[in-house]
Amino acid sequence: MQLLYANDSKGQYPDSWYAATADFLPEFPALDAKINADVCVVGAGYTGLSTALHLAEAGFDVVVLDAQRIGFGASGRNGGQLGSGQRQDQDKLEQMVGKADARKLWDMGEEAKDLVKALVAKHQIDCYLKPGIAWTGFATSETTELHAYVEKMQRDYGYDQIRPLSPEETQEICPSPAYHGGLLDLGAGHLHPLRYVLGLARAAQAAGVRFFERSHVKKVKEGSKPEVHTERGMVRCDHVVLAGNGYLEGVNRKVASKVMPINNFVAATEPLGARTKEVLTQDIAVCDSKFVVNYFRLSHDGRLLFGGGESYGYRFPTDIAAKVRKPMLEIFPQLRDVKIDYAWGGTLGITVKRLPFVARVGQNVLSSSGYSGHGVGTATHCGQLMAKAIEGDASGFDTMAALPALPFPGGPALRSPMLVLAMSWFAMRDRLGI
Repeated sequence: MQLLYANDSKGQYPDSWYAATADFLPEFPALDAKINADVCVVGAGYTGLSTALHLAEAGFDVVVLDAQRIGFGASGRNGGQLGSGQRQDQDKLEQMVGKADARKLWDMGEEAKDLVKALVAKHQIDCYLKPGIAWTGFATSETTELHAYVEKMQRDYGYDQIRPLSPEETQEICPSPAYHGGLLDLGAGHLHPLRYVLGLARAAQAAGVRFFERSHVKKVKEGSKPEVHTERGMVRCDHVVLAGNGYLEGVNRKVASKVMPINNFVAATEPLGARTKEVLTQDIAVCDSKFVVNYFRLSHDGRLLFGGGESYGYRFPTDIAAKVRKPMLEIFPQLRDVKIDYAWGGTLGITVKRLPFVARVGQNVLSSSGYSGHGVGTATHCGQLMAKAIEGDASGFDTMAALPALPFPGGPALRSPMLVLAMSWFAMRDRLGI
């Protein structure tokens, strides 16, 4: 079963609060001819649009193909959090790659945030970009760890946008009985992800990028002049960029072995009015310390946007609202009487190490994916790095490509069952507070 069509109708955005509050572009035609381009980008999410925009601004002739619609996948459905650094924190990165390379990765993470903010400003993208993400803990021991991390980041990385939150300060900002302290990162931020990705598409179109929607890529023929074949057309080009994240299975085996699609779910409540103060007293986003993380923020019209719950099969649950309501009420039992107006699922790509898989996966074929829930900034940045690599400066691309990238055990056939077992174990630890 194709993930592209397992849970969604062809060519239709999901019934999400994001879609209900977005300003869509007119639909682009499907590719039904043989055409030429300098670069063919597969996937119209953050990665692909950033690549296309930066290449077009550098004078390249770029074609973007998407099997569905622009921003249809994870880029238009996620929690909208623009986090600092990489998906793994600096302690873990230092253990994985050493302090020198961990520092490089931190600096690249800062570049990613700055890039998103600069693109939003330059292209006047109305996506409600706001500062601030809090990390919260469920126990005193977790709060102690978060406070130690603040001290480390201030001392070792000179990062002054982060501060500890005492239990009392946490309750003042986020009055949930579940949380007992944390930290606040004012250098991070949050935004409307679908409006952001559509804004990137408008900027790319203005720069001369040609878009084809409903153009499902079936095969990439590698070589000095690669060919990208869709159901009814073909693009002959000098370079191919694979930017389909969790939807690339069947297109490239190397990516499919290292990037696994999983599903995550978000709900939007009815407008809370004055009751927003029962959730957040500041316009920030929150993510907590559970392995199966909860993440939330308020929308510009006063709804709670709450993400929680994951699944590893092809199909979304029949009642997504009920799946998200369960963790939402664990965090905010005071909202038991609040209605959910929208609930939707999305497919993202994860890797074994929870770091992006950036690689040359064939002759004149580059790929970046597997952002593991950290894609707003990292995907945008990796798109820029691939564009620079095609232009001739591969230094940033090669830094990201050097990250450890292990295949999932058992390959595509066994990776999902094994991950289900692992995630079930971590979910049990979350429930028991271990």
